[in-house]
Amino acid sequence: MEQLFEEVEIACGKVTETPLMKQYNSFKAQYPDAVLLFRVGDFYETFGEDAIRASKILGIVLTHRSNGAAAKVELAGFPHHALDTYLPKLVRAGLRVAICDQLEDPKLAKTIVKRGVTELVTPSVSYNDLILETKCNNFLGSIHFHDTCTLGIAFLDISTGEFYVAQGNPAYIDKLLQSFAPSEMVVEKIKLPLFKSEFGDKYLCSTFEDWVFTPEFSHDLLLKHFNTTSFKGFGVENHTHGLVAGGAAMHYLFETQHNEVSHITKISRIEEDQYVWLDRFTIRNLELISSSSEGGVSLLDVIDKNISPMGSRLLRKWLLLPLKNKKLIEERQTVVSFLIENHYISQQIAEQIKLIGDLERLISKAAVARANPRELMQIKNALYAVEEIKTVLKRTDNPVLEMISSQLNEAKIIRKRIKDTIVNDPPSNILKGNVIAKGVDKELDDLRNISSSGKNYLIDIQRKEAERTGIPSLKVSYNNVFGYYLEVSNVHKNKVPREWIRKQTLTNAERYITEELKEYEAKILGAEDKILVIEQRVYSELLLAMQEWIQPIQRNAELIARLDVLHSFSALASANNYVQPEINEGYVIDIQNGRHPVIEMQLPVGEKYIANDMYLDNEKQQILIITGPNMSGKSALLRQTALIVLLAQIGSFVPADAAAIGLVDKIFTRVGASDNISSGESTFMVEMNETASILNNISNRSLILLDEIGRGTSTYDGVSIAWAIAEFLHEHKSHRAKVLFATHYHELNQMADKFNRIKNFHVTVKEINNKVLFLRKLVAGGTEHSFGIHVARMAGMPQAVLTRADEILKKLEKSEHENLAKGLTASTAKDDPAVQLSFINLNDPLLLQIKEDILNINIDNLTPVEALLKLHEIKKLLR
Repeated sequence: MEQLFEEVEIACGKVTETPLMKQYNSFKAQYPDAVLLFRVGDFYETFGEDAIRASKILGIVLTHRSNGAAAKVELAGFPHHALDTYLPKLVRAGLRVAICDQLEDPKLAKTIVKRGVTELVTPSVSYNDLILETKCNNFLGSIHFHDTCTLGIAFLDISTGEFYVAQGNPAYIDKLLQSFAPSEMVVEKIKLPLFKSEFGDKYLCSTFEDWVFTPEFSHDLLLKHFNTTSFKGFGVENHTHGLVAGGAAMHYLFETQHNEVSHITKISRIEEDQYVWLDRFTIRNLELISSSSEGGVSLLDVIDKNISPMGSRLLRKWLLLPLKNKKLIEERQTVVSFLIENHYISQQIAEQIKLIGDLERLISKAAVARANPRELMQIKNALYAVEEIKTVLKRTDNPVLEMISSQLNEAKIIRKRIKDTIVNDPPSNILKGNVIAKGVDKELDDLRNISSSGKNYLIDIQRKEAERTGIPSLKVSYNNVFGYYLEVSNVHKNKVPREWIRKQTLTNAERYITEELKEYEAKILGAEDKILVIEQRVYSELLLAMQEWIQPIQRNAELIARLDVLHSFSALASANNYVQPEINEGYVIDIQNGRHPVIEMQLPVGEKYIANDMYLDNEKQQILIITGPNMSGKSALLRQTALIVLLAQIGSFVPADAAAIGLVDKIFTRVGASDNISSGESTFMVEMNETASILNNISNRSLILLDEIGRGTSTYDGVSIAWAIAEFLHEHKSHRAKVLFATHYHELNQMADKFNRIKNFHVTVKEINNKVLFLRKLVAGGTEHSFGIHVARMAGMPQAVLTRADEILKKLEKSEHENLAKGLTASTAKDDPAVQLSFINLNDPLLLQIKEDILNINIDNLTPVEALLKLHEIKKLLR
């Protein structure tokens, strides 16, 4: 075996490396940013900085080898058979890991063992079940900057074979990044700073030179992979920039030694015009995928009733890409309705989906020859379950289910071959043996007979020789030194035949070998080695035979995942009393007794959710100004409206008594305040950025949720901005977006008197004995009372603070509030030639005096000290 370090010569201060370390350093130079797992005998070793990082992450011992002060190298390793235990920990820590294996038998190596990096495992490129999230895709993203306005993007999941491309402006690309959440990004090296400034530095990035991001290189690479001369068959021929990104993603796979990619059989485009626009703010604010609060529950958590991981992954995509196509939505609804009405069929389908498991990822592993024997048996079982589902669906009268049935492929040929080739309960590792069934290979069967009958044969030798020699205590045994032998006690050693060869003398016995024993030993030991070789060959042939079935089985996985999601919708509707919404081409959203799908599931046992009606259109009730105190349910009402619309447009039933949804093409939200301190943005700046994005992208079919706009700044500024935004949305010349506007600015209630499509509503409360009871019911009309002090009392605020707050409130309500309202009423009429929001009485004598003082100051001759004194004087006047 190789020595880890040889004697280090220190001559003239120079350290001479061992051949092994030279080999290690050559590979490390190729993968400087990866942890290099270097196979040495039965261990994977790490050195230097890699060893320090690995020891901390894996909790293994860090040691070092030293041959003098100038040659100290850190060292940490683990047994090679524990790779599947330790590798996921390194990758989940965000590290790339290069696996350097021995490429020849160390016993046969005359010098240093030949080695090579066989795989580079990264957070986005792995088949390891312990690395992958079961219910989430693991996408590698790639981006191409054609220019600052047009970008191409690709998403590739090597564990499932999914491959998508798209192109558009930075806002659209940002939305896709939020939706697909890639674990890693491939970026042109010179464009990396631009990528980070545009999309943040939260992504793990790998870079390539500019030649990788050229149409010539990327398109040729993809055409060669798909064995075609054109992209027309995939429908992506017009996505030139997306294809450039896709080619860079494929190049990354080859660079990480993932050359087996036969399971990537198609490339699809993400059709922007087919899906509802959900920007990253909306996805976050509606908590579609994850909750912003620790331990919170997302919409996905509530509606995911899928049986298979494939279904859960597909539901996540559907949730982030709701449909705008009425026909496709209604196709999904018909299946959900059928499964609700036909419980027995639904139950049959569910039982078979349980048996299918994660067929999508299993067939990908089989395609790249990484599936173990148990996983192949799972594929076989899944195909039998597919046949059962096909039969069940064929008998239904539902056209969508019958279509799914017609497209399912039982793959009987490969299914039978797996069944005939592999034993019923195989080990997970082919190297453990006893994987291939009897009757598959005659030579294998013969060798097994030799191996299994060896014990009986040895007993026969022992009996025969004991009878021939008259040695009754004769024993046949085995050791690692000289194999099988005959042991004779000293009492009978004079009876030993001359042809026996003595091998060892013990205190009380002698040990011998015979030609017959040696021949049989060679046959038995050779049989075991040959058995393993033949089993591996037969298993490899089986994996090779599966290659032509990859696409049909992948299609099966797609169809079963779709069926699983629709079954999940039916289970959700049945369990929670959801109804089928009417989807139409109109512009009206009419929800009767709608409920928040997440909140209603979190209520204490016995407490009923307070349902509310919601009506919005483009002609009479376009904008709802909703007032009411904190904790009354305004925000929940806004969110539940958007969630009901979103559920309807993914094909699900909805939490309501009835709902008619005119198709929505964009959902925008500005809900809650959140500082982006890391980017130097205040709450108000974040609020204004998000609101600006909304106002610049609205359409006639948009649904907009605005919650407490303007609260991040002063009251006067806040009211001004909120009023102006509502007015802008009402008066927009080409687009009438439907708007829910929750606010504490009661002054906005006056807009209903000036603008005919703005209506006032409030969430009701009841005050009993100076205590507030939240009724959470939405009714027409505005309200002037915020009940903020009541809420503070409920939170346990000290009584002294509450008393003082009440005193201040009464004074403010008597003076400033009246002036504020008066200013709004007087100055916001559309026919006023000098429209301005005048919240301050500019005729106040004090303000006139200050104005005159400032105008009379000669700034050119004013010293800094005089300026400070003047400022101090004005401050005193204001006090």
